[in-house]
Amino acid sequence: MINLIITLITNSLLATIIIMIAFWLPQLYLYLEKSSPYECGFDPLGSARLPFSMKFFLVAITFLLFDLEIALLLPLPWAVQLPSPFVTLILSYCLIMLLTAGLAYEWIQKGLEWTE
Repeated sequence: MINLIITLITNSLLATIIIMIAFWLPQLYLYLEKSSPYECGFDPLGSARLPFSMKFFLVAITFLLFDLEIALLLPLPWAVQLPSPFVTLILSYCLIMLLTAGLAYEWIQKGLEWTE
């Protein structure tokens, strides 16, 4: 019990010290370029109606799509320990084949190339 109290007091004290240091030691060298917002390579000080490359957004959406589908495979090592892992492995194999087919389609359609 005493160890828990000492740990809580130590953690609270360290967190308070770090917060106070961060509050009292602000960044000393601020200049316009560093303090301005950065928006994915766009100039934040220019007009908001400039044309942009749609390719950037297509590549980003493709990345998110594949990234989220890969996250579905994360429980696979634990699913192998089920009493009958055959169905789980077949479904995982189908998902991997679907991802591979989608990647091949994107590659053939030149959806992964940045320049045209």
